[in-house]
Amino acid sequence: MGGVRTYLDHNATAPLRPEARDALVAAFDRVGNPSSVHAEGRTARAVIEQARDAVAALCGASSRDIVFTSGATEANATALTLGIKTEGEPLALIHLLMSAVEHPSCLEGARAPKDARSLLPVDSEGRIVSSILEERLQEIAARGGRALVSIQVANSETGVLQNIPALSQIVHAHRGLLHCDAVQAAGRLPLDQVAAGADILTLSAHKIGGPQGIGALIFKSGGLSLQDRLIRGGGQEKGARAGTEATALIAGFGAACRAAEAALAIETLRLAALRADAEAQLLKIAPDAVIFGQNAPRLPNTLAFSVPGLSAETALMGFDLAGLALSSGSACSSGKVKRSHVLDAMGVSSDIAKGALRLSFGYSSTPDDVVKFASACEDIIRKMKTRTRAA
Repeated sequence: MGGVRTYLDHNATAPLRPEARDALVAAFDRVGNPSSVHAEGRTARAVIEQARDAVAALCGASSRDIVFTSGATEANATALTLGIKTEGEPLALIHLLMSAVEHPSCLEGARAPKDARSLLPVDSEGRIVSSILEERLQEIAARGGRALVSIQVANSETGVLQNIPALSQIVHAHRGLLHCDAVQAAGRLPLDQVAAGADILTLSAHKIGGPQGIGALIFKSGGLSLQDRLIRGGGQEKGARAGTEATALIAGFGAACRAAEAALAIETLRLAALRADAEAQLLKIAPDAVIFGQNAPRLPNTLAFSVPGLSAETALMGFDLAGLALSSGSACSSGKVKRSHVLDAMGVSSDIAKGALRLSFGYSSTPDDVVKFASACEDIIRKMKTRTRAA
């Protein structure tokens, strides 16, 4: 596997941006606990607060709303609890509703009791059915309580976008709280409307070219208080998350956010053009290819597809040998080609789902990456058809 490789798996993790690398190195060269009152501690604190400002700016929030965590997995687990109180609201949260296509960190990491949580189905394009959401919220209200609802902004496997502004209105009409995993949308789409509708957001640095091991939890609505903190101890992060802050990682996160925000308008269009070209090339090579979420709004950088007769495992090996990095699904399933809960929820047949592949572009992607993808794809499909005829 020598030579220059083509990286098409930004939804799993993005290459570290030069700006983030520089910020990391500079922070590693400093000493000081950000909770200390001496000059070194104050310097570390200033680095963190500058990064907090950058994260807030990227997602349309206020700096005071940002809580740094070890990543989006921890942020989701922290947020998905019924132990959240809203100032002035007498009704408690009694049920957690999650979409059936949420990331495993939500589906497996939620801290609500099993009998107090349930899944919201999606249609064949992977989108929430608003009428069902409304019915579930009415049922919970009839029991004398409120719901915490978790709906991702964009799906990591298919790139399908949820209509957060409209869904948030339904949730809030029933006095519920809305949590949105915005990990895949950050840096690829403006988050202003999402931030305006969601009460709680989660972000991850390494999806936008920041370092791995750092993320953020954003409490957008004033008056929210976390009653059962996930990590207890000191009073760091306004008491919401104990432990000495990872100053260097936070600095890298902030630098990545600043770089992503500065290029956001151009990047959204550029990524969409790359995806459209890749999709056109794929359908030219394999007209029978199935594009997942094709009729729904999608992330500009994500193309999820299946070619009938081609298994994901075989295809991934073929692309890898050709020097291309793709994925068969979400990042947390890497290393294993297994059945996708997302495609199951969308009602995709097993023979099509077993061939599901995903390519995802990012800030370092170029038009030449599409050319290499098309060339490798054509070769892999030709070999598949040759084997099929021989059999």
